[in-house]
Amino acid sequence: MAEAGDKRETPLDDVMLAMDVVDQLRYRARLVERELDSEARERDLLKRLREIYAGQGIEVPDAILRQGIETLAEDRFSYEPPRPSFQVSLAKLYVRRGTWGRAVLIGGGLAAAIWAGYAFLVTGPRERQAEQARIELSESLPKRVAGLRAAIQEEAKVPAARVLAENLAEAALAAARGGNGAAARKAEADLRALAERLRRVYTLRIVQAKGKQSGVWRVPKANPNARNYYLIVEAVDSAGRVLELPVANEETGKTETVASFGVRVDKEIFERVRKDKVADGIVDRRDIGAKAHGHLEPRYTVPVTGGSITSW
Repeated sequence: MAEAGDKRETPLDDVMLAMDVVDQLRYRARLVERELDSEARERDLLKRLREIYAGQGIEVPDAILRQGIETLAEDRFSYEPPRPSFQVSLAKLYVRRGTWGRAVLIGGGLAAAIWAGYAFLVTGPRERQAEQARIELSESLPKRVAGLRAAIQEEAKVPAARVLAENLAEAALAAARGGNGAAARKAEADLRALAERLRRVYTLRIVQAKGKQSGVWRVPKANPNARNYYLIVEAVDSAGRVLELPVANEETGKTETVASFGVRVDKEIFERVRKDKVADGIVDRRDIGAKAHGHLEPRYTVPVTGGSITSW
């Protein structure tokens, strides 16, 4: 028996031969089972092994043959599968990495591409829109509203315009603070329309172009025995341009933007204009009112009822 301090090692060729002997013994399993049953038969087993290797042209020392027999008895050089465990599963997974690694790599790349596309096409724009909306309601819109409010307060010549401007400005700011963008923008748009309305300067002039009516009368649905009389007018600025104005139609209740509309007057004014036009085809006194800067409504030079129509 070799001592612990003995550093000699078995040559590799001997180890390989011993392993081959074991393989030969396993290959001839029935032979081994018979021959290992008794030590008395070991010599016969060695003899048969010599014959096997001699037939293959290989000379194997008896020491190697005995070592092979002892190794087989001790079950060395045999593979015993490891028992199932988490570590074994990880090891098998690692060994098969060439199979699943490519799929994981492709899947990971595809997932990364999808995530990047979603972030670029959906999340990014959504976040930018949200930030723009926040800036719009917290900074931009309040600044615009403040500017319109100040301009209207300075330009308005009637208290009603100032009160209306304050109400609209407060409504816009309250909606912005509450995050209601639609309501805030609607109030701002109404405030801007009010500023434009105050700045308009025009003259209301009776229409007398060829083929156009200067006045009409209507039978109201509520009273078939009555008549409503209207002078057809247009708003003309200082450069002679006809303006389009928002006009509330008293017959439909709708407000329409039109270039000409009917202003309701009493029968006496209507008849005077009718006779003037019938005399020579021209209405001599065409101007019936004027709208000055800073005012909401025109000032009429003839009695009017305040009603209007947009179609006839």
